Amino acid sequence: MRATPTIVSLLALVSWTAAAQQVQEQGGQRPGTESSDEALIKNAVSAAPKAVGDKATVIALDAKGEMRTLREGEGGFTCIPDNPTTPGNDPMCVDRNGMEWVQAWMSRQEPPDKVGFGYMLIGGSDASNDDPFATAPKEGEKWIDTGPHVMIFGPAAERMPGYPKSAENPRAPYVMWSGTPYAHLMIPVGEPGELTAEQK
Repeated sequence: MRATPTIVSLLALVSWTAAAQQVQEQGGQRPGTESSDEALIKNAVSAAPKAVGDKATVIALDAKGEMRTLREGEGGFTCIPDNPTTPGNDPMCVDRNGMEWVQAWMSRQEPPDKVGFGYMLIGGSDASNDDPFATAPKEGEKWIDTGPHVMIFGPAAERMPGYPKSAENPRAPYVMWSGTPYAHLMIPVGEPGELTAEQK
């Protein structure tokens, strides 16, 4: 698969975390530009609980911009390492339906009519809450820092009432990319750097 702006923007997506030392031990630090596969895998799986990350498939873009599999997994989840073009450390792990949604987003196709789920327990930085393909914030605006969160993809995001369509308070649940085929629910699960019960 050739690199395109949509594939690059995939890693900007299309969000519990450890204290600094635990994040490093679990691979949560940002991998360098010349990182080994091992470092990329550690970073990618840090997006999910250990029980999920340990069994997940891990994919990444290689130096030529082509998607490659770093590790075959089982259990239905796929993890992707940090996107170095965003200011935050933002690896993610998604289930099968979530991966179908991500692939549709990458290719600017209509997402499947399925509910998917994803983890970004290290957190994430997004360029826009309105434009699914933005690679940087508009002039005068800032990156959206949601902190550790989980995501619900698919039609459920727009059908669930009561959630704001803006990211004015990214520490509370909100809908990202509302009004587009790629709308999804962002659900914060902790403050940046906060330990979960599993990580304590």
